[in-house]
Amino acid sequence: MVFARRRKNYEIDMLNGPLLGKILRFSFSLLLTNVLQLLYNAADLIIIGQFSGNETSVAAVGATGSLTNLIVNLFVGLSVGVSVLVAKGYGTGDKNETQKTVHTAMTLSLVSGFIVLAVGMLLSRSFLEWMDTSPAIIDQSTLYLMIFFSGAPFNMVYNFGASILRATGDTKRPLYFLAFSGLVNVVLNFIFVYFFSMDVAGVALATVVSQIISSVLIVMSLRKQDGMCRLYIRKMRIHKDIMFRIVEIGLPASIQSMLFSISNILIQSSVNSFDIPYAALGQAPYTSGSAAAGNIEGFIYTSLNSFQHAAMNFTGQNYAAKKYARVRKILYTCILSSVAVGMIIGAIAIVFGKNLLSFYVPGNADALTYGYQRLLLLSSTYFLCGIMEVLVGQLRGLGKSLVPMFISILGVCAFRVFWIYTVFAIDHDWTTLFISYPISWALTSLLQFICYIPILKKMPKEDTPSSDSAVLTA
Repeated sequence: MVFARRRKNYEIDMLNGPLLGKILRFSFSLLLTNVLQLLYNAADLIIIGQFSGNETSVAAVGATGSLTNLIVNLFVGLSVGVSVLVAKGYGTGDKNETQKTVHTAMTLSLVSGFIVLAVGMLLSRSFLEWMDTSPAIIDQSTLYLMIFFSGAPFNMVYNFGASILRATGDTKRPLYFLAFSGLVNVVLNFIFVYFFSMDVAGVALATVVSQIISSVLIVMSLRKQDGMCRLYIRKMRIHKDIMFRIVEIGLPASIQSMLFSISNILIQSSVNSFDIPYAALGQAPYTSGSAAAGNIEGFIYTSLNSFQHAAMNFTGQNYAAKKYARVRKILYTCILSSVAVGMIIGAIAIVFGKNLLSFYVPGNADALTYGYQRLLLLSSTYFLCGIMEVLVGQLRGLGKSLVPMFISILGVCAFRVFWIYTVFAIDHDWTTLFISYPISWALTSLLQFICYIPILKKMPKEDTPSSDSAVLTA
């Protein structure tokens, strides 16, 4: 009964009651969490832009985004497998399997974190050189990455731990923890850059400190958790059967994220190519403008991505409980919600885009112009990405991780690479480069839906729900 009370305070009952309000509640809490995560980078760029006095610093930090996503997301993708297994454990009330999942997941988080740290430390500069990073910023970008990757183990612990809590419907505590650590990040950014003139090293160090704080808080929360998801340090080990299932579900998501990042690195390399004439002047207006616009677009993406996680976790619990009619409703509810949110936030970004960009690149008219051109094109079409994300989320919640991976690789990654080496190679234009994004979103959404139809037809039409009491009293 203690667990039942805790559930009232922190967790959402995904198996019973109206869906729309619960999906919006889950998504909104996750949205706020992800927005706070983005504020790490936003604070880095804004404070550097306002107080460092170095025009290339914004470009130096911004040029690292696609690379950090490539390395970090390769392992964070495994947390998708954790979410699905914990959600299924809650749907069926299987305490033993859920406990094994929790302890395997947290052990994997540490292993993954140290692998990311090693790769980042050894290969950061080589990756930047491969991306044709401007000589004017490559030393600063390398320094930022070296410090950033030192916090990788803490970053992984937070992400895996937060996935466990969210799979139970608890999106509040990850939000609270990130809110506090994000505030610390912003304060330290200002102190390190303004008072100690640490420039890119200061914002990287502030990010690492904030990651340490959020990881400690998430571990403390799991240690005090009542019920199936409580973490016991002495029980932390890798259970092979659970690890293989996590990898089976999560590895496709990791590969997909990695290939997304590779395609984005090619986009970043293409962006860098526009700055070649400015290198002799020690400037990088295209990279600065694109980094600023990309940071703003990140807030739109994370709003839509929250519905992917809602679709995945709600589907995982309800499919395990054999509530098939509810599974179908989850898809439609999440798609309509993501489209509405994408259009609203996209419109806000367009209306206030120039004002927002001026915080990142103050006094840099060229960077502001190029950044707004990108922002205008992508913000008006981001709702297409929302449809794609929800379809991916439901397929993963059903345990079909390979299907969305192959479709996304074909529709997004392969298409963008093809675009860069054909259409963009012929028409080396700023708009031509970025129009590949909405086309790839629309193409991938269509392919995902076509592949979803036979899965939907095979799903039983009659519900045979399992006992919900097991979930509340476990």
